[in-house]
Amino acid sequence: MAGGRRTGLSGRYHEQDMSSLWSELEQVLDEVQKPARYIGGEDGMIVPAHHPDKAAWLLIYPDTYEVGLPNQGLQILYEILNERSDAVAERSYAPWTDMAKVLRDRGLPLFSVDTHRPAAEFDVLAFNLAAELLYTNLLECIDLAGVPVRTANRSPADPLVIVGGHCAYNPEPLADFIDAAVLGDGEEVVGEITQVVAAWKASGRRDRHDVHLGLAAVPGVYVPSLYRATFAGDRLAAAVPHEPGAPEVVEKRTVADLADWPYPRHQLVPLTEVVHDRLNVEVFRGCTRGCRFCQAGMITRPVRERPADQVRTMVADGLKRTGYDEVALTSLSTADFSGIDEVVASAMEDEGCGQISVSLPSLRVDAFTVGIAAQIQRARRTGLTFAPEAGTWRLRTVINKLITEDDLYSAVESAYSQGWARMKLYFLVGLPTETDEDTLGILELARRCVEIGRAYHRSPSVTVSVGGFVPKPFTPFQWFGQNTEAELRRKVGLLRDEARNLKGVRLKWHDPGASIIEGLLSRGDRRLGPVIEDVWSNGGVFQEWSEHFDPKLWTSALEQHGLSLEDQVYRHRAGDEPLPWDHLSAGLHRDFLWQDWRDALEGAGLEDCRWTPCYDCGACTGYGIEHVVASATPPAGGSQGTGQDLARGGEVAVRLLTPATGRRAPARVGS
Repeated sequence: MAGGRRTGLSGRYHEQDMSSLWSELEQVLDEVQKPARYIGGEDGMIVPAHHPDKAAWLLIYPDTYEVGLPNQGLQILYEILNERSDAVAERSYAPWTDMAKVLRDRGLPLFSVDTHRPAAEFDVLAFNLAAELLYTNLLECIDLAGVPVRTANRSPADPLVIVGGHCAYNPEPLADFIDAAVLGDGEEVVGEITQVVAAWKASGRRDRHDVHLGLAAVPGVYVPSLYRATFAGDRLAAAVPHEPGAPEVVEKRTVADLADWPYPRHQLVPLTEVVHDRLNVEVFRGCTRGCRFCQAGMITRPVRERPADQVRTMVADGLKRTGYDEVALTSLSTADFSGIDEVVASAMEDEGCGQISVSLPSLRVDAFTVGIAAQIQRARRTGLTFAPEAGTWRLRTVINKLITEDDLYSAVESAYSQGWARMKLYFLVGLPTETDEDTLGILELARRCVEIGRAYHRSPSVTVSVGGFVPKPFTPFQWFGQNTEAELRRKVGLLRDEARNLKGVRLKWHDPGASIIEGLLSRGDRRLGPVIEDVWSNGGVFQEWSEHFDPKLWTSALEQHGLSLEDQVYRHRAGDEPLPWDHLSAGLHRDFLWQDWRDALEGAGLEDCRWTPCYDCGACTGYGIEHVVASATPPAGGSQGTGQDLARGGEVAVRLLTPATGRRAPARVGS
């Protein structure tokens, strides 16, 4: 199995009670592919004690078990909720199409994998939304649960449907289907939601409007039913609250110190192969590199590092408990972690863990050094992926990915010199101001990387993976008109034709049609609700999977509801145009994002604000905390600066701030 698990696992355990569907499900497992998706019983699984006084959560990842089980966010909340005396939590995943058919044919509902309890018996169905093309799967899971798909049709007896994750920052396309969306970190807010739900249950679960008002009073929770979207012609005019209890703007939740949340303590170890089948330990959250295309980096600010000692403990304890021989140190840019060399070395040298591999899934080219390469090559090599994102320095300056060709070649040579013969480079096409020269520059970088590798290996290879750029909310590119599908396909064609002549270079690309629908859902408003429902009702599930993605379902539904890709996806937004998420906040000032968009068009880059004076983006000042780092010097290869945002003396620190009175003039990098 992936991940090289070394030890056996505990046997399957099922709580047999009046609510368990196990006896019926067991009879149909031979009718479906991969029955292990549905049986539970993993090492680390919790069998909670349900009670009428406890708020019962069903945490659902709306994709298959093998994709959803490794999700750290779901596992963290699973443990936190089950540690509370007033809550229980179980898990579920989207049934594959064969199981969905069996459930409907047999009259069986969606169920938890922990105790096989019907989904409708839970108080909350909580979905982690990591990708827009999962939206139809959300409707599929709600329907399979026996719950009305539209919020307006649900009774007080039905569960609440709540979403979180990165897509929750623009939940407007799902407004018809969800009771609430949680913005930001979930560790603290789930406890507050639990109290609201428990109080609602204690009151006899009267009008759902009551619990909506209660949820809206929780910071970070957005309740769409309490807001009204208005339109002027075919343009959104505003989204404003129509209830006194709903805030004008819903601010995201930010956990100040990751040291307070060392989760998951007991990572689930599956009985079957899953993606990322290894121990995962989050080393920090947030990123201030300022890549203008990257929603994750923008919405998760400020940077909060986990103390290095805690990381080492979580790695050592996790490896011993799970039996994995691979650990991934996760973040948006793991090589930027202050103590990365020491943490990797300690993991490798822990005799109690045996021979292990360390994976750094998110590697910044300009922070990858020979020292890091030498550390992680000491055991089984797990593969390296670098993400230059764009083929020329000019375009990387536009997108603020401030890595030079020399940075890339140095990192690649470090890897080749330490024994790697194959690596992957990830790029985007369709970026703002992109020219054909920029596009073809992708293959020039790849060609040069293979050339460097020939000094160390007989047949080095580079896989170039290309995706179509999708503008996302709360990024400087949220105003950009996405490239058309035809233009994205033309650019992929340029690369495909040129790559035929390059030995050692393999080209892969993401379906441009899927990128367009992702863009549609990313920046859409409430008018997309009926479109999503039509696609789902016509069989459009698992749209993330190439074998199920059907663009005709989407274009047909758009046409039926009087909408077009030209208006929804391809056009540029004006600076004063209301955006569907204007009543929500990721902590970033709109004027900061607009100025950064203008800087992009002028080819001006911004250095990482951890090492330079503050740009007043709003992420620190708006939440009363500053970057939490463990070193007063930048990581190797990182940008040098004044260090005014650093915790002094090499210790983790959180400094309370007062709101800034105005933006400081940032130091810019010219093109």
